[in-house]
Amino acid sequence: MSGAVLDLKQIRENPTAIQEQLNRRSADRYDISPILELDRQQRELESIRTQLQTRSNEIGKEIGQKIKGGSDPKGSEIQALKAEGNEIKTKLSEFEPQEKEIKSKIESLLLQFPNLPSESTPIGNSEEENIEIRRWGEEYLPKNPNILPHWEIGEKLGIFDFERAVKVARSRFVSLVGAGAALERALITFMLDRQIEAGYTEVIPPILVNTQTLTGTGQLPKFAEESFKCQEDDLWLIPTAEVPLTNLYREEILEASSLPIKHCAYTPCFRREAGSYGKDTRGIIRLHQFNKVELVKIVHPDTSEEEHQSLVKDAEAILQALKLPYRVIELCTGDIGFSAAKCYDIEVWLPSSGKYREISSCSNCKDFQGRRASIRFKEAGKKGTKLVHTLNGSGLAVGRTMSAILENYQQEDGTVKIPEVLQQYMGREVL
Repeated sequence: MSGAVLDLKQIRENPTAIQEQLNRRSADRYDISPILELDRQQRELESIRTQLQTRSNEIGKEIGQKIKGGSDPKGSEIQALKAEGNEIKTKLSEFEPQEKEIKSKIESLLLQFPNLPSESTPIGNSEEENIEIRRWGEEYLPKNPNILPHWEIGEKLGIFDFERAVKVARSRFVSLVGAGAALERALITFMLDRQIEAGYTEVIPPILVNTQTLTGTGQLPKFAEESFKCQEDDLWLIPTAEVPLTNLYREEILEASSLPIKHCAYTPCFRREAGSYGKDTRGIIRLHQFNKVELVKIVHPDTSEEEHQSLVKDAEAILQALKLPYRVIELCTGDIGFSAAKCYDIEVWLPSSGKYREISSCSNCKDFQGRRASIRFKEAGKKGTKLVHTLNGSGLAVGRTMSAILENYQQEDGTVKIPEVLQQYMGREVL
C-alpha cells in the first residue's frame, strides 16, 4: 500500500492499516470511523436502490407480456402492477438526494485527511525526532565573533525599512530599499538561471487562484485560516507557487512520454502565519509577504523517489554556489506537512541565533495531489490511466537566503561581502 491520499476504496479494504498510518502523524488525530459509517449507509442505499430498479424493470416487462397475452390494459391486474411501479419510482426519487448528501459528506471528510506517510519516512512524534542526513560547508562558517542579527545589519546598511512598511501595511511586512532591493532581485535571477540550467522550465503563474486550485494541492479546507482571501471574487493569494504550478495540469490526462514535467517559478507568496505569533517577530524570517523561487515536478510513479532526491540536490546547489553552510534533515511522520508522504528540509546556518533554520522543504506528495486535482497520465499502447506523482520544494526562499548572506558574509567593519556568484548581478562586491 503506497503513501497516497485516502480514497474510499483504501479505507474500506484496509481500515486498520490506514488508521495506524494516520496515527503516526502529528498530534492531530484523524478518525476514519465516520467515513466508514457513511460508506456503509451509502452502500446500503445503493443495494436497496438496485433491488428497486431491478423490480421496476421486471414490472415493465411483466405488464408488456400480460398485455401481449390478452390481459386488459385497464384491468385490475395491470393497474396493480402500475401502482407498484409508481410506488417504486417515488421511492427511487427519494433515494437520490439521500445518496447525494451522503456522497457529499464523504467527499468533504476525505478532503480533511492528510497524506499517508511513506513507508520509508522515519516514525516520530515531533521535530525533535527528525533525522540529520548530512551537513555541508562547515569550512565556510564565519569567523567574525560579533555578528549582528540580519535585521540590525540590514537597518544599519539602510536596506530594510520596517517602520514605513508597517505604516503602509501592518506588522510582518518590510520594504527593501536600494541595495536591499537589488540583492533580492539578484538572488531571484540567480536562482532562476541555475534551475533553468538544471532542466526546469520557467513559468510566471497567477498569484491569485480559485478555491478549487487550493483544494487540489491540499491547502484547503484545512489551512483556510493561513491564507489571504479576496472574499468577493473567490480568489486567494497563493502561499507558494507550488499551488498554481501543480494545478496548471488539473483535470488533465497527460501522455507518459511528457513526464517528468519540471517547472520553476518566482512569485511573491502570502501567509497569515496564524499560530506563529511571538515567533520570529524581528527580521524577515517570518513575513506575511515574501519572495520565493519554487520547484515543482510532475512525474511517473516509478521515478518519483529518484526525482525527489534530485529535487533536494537542485535546491542544495543554490546554497553550495553561495557558499552558505547548511544541513539536510529527513522529517519524521509527526512533522511532515499535510500533503507530503516524505519530506526533506534544508536548513541554512544563521550565526546570530547559533542554529540552522529552514530555507527549503522538499516534499514527495506521491499521488495525493494527483488524486485531489485529478491529474492522470496514459501510457502508449496501454488501456486506462494512472495518477501522477507530484513533488515540490523551495529553490529557495529568497528572504531567508538574504538573511543568511547578511549574517554569514558580515565583516567586522560592519560591511557585508556579496557572494562571488552574485557579484555579476549586483555590479559590486560589498554592501
